[in-house]
Amino acid sequence: MAQLKVRQVRSAIGRKQNQRDTLRSLGLKRLHDVVVKEDRPEIRGMIATVSHLVAVEEVD
Repeated sequence: MAQLKVRQVRSAIGRKQNQRDTLRSLGLKRLHDVVVKEDRPEIRGMIATVSHLVAVEEVD
């Protein structure tokens, strides 16, 4: 299964609580953190919620 590399590129300061919670659920705690997640619809939905705060690339 494909994987996604998710990196936090913008700060969560001043953002809505649900966006901060979504970043934390993805495993991103601070700026420039990188996590690798399975490419599943649940993860894609979480990324869509914070798409303006993260950068995503596919990893094989």
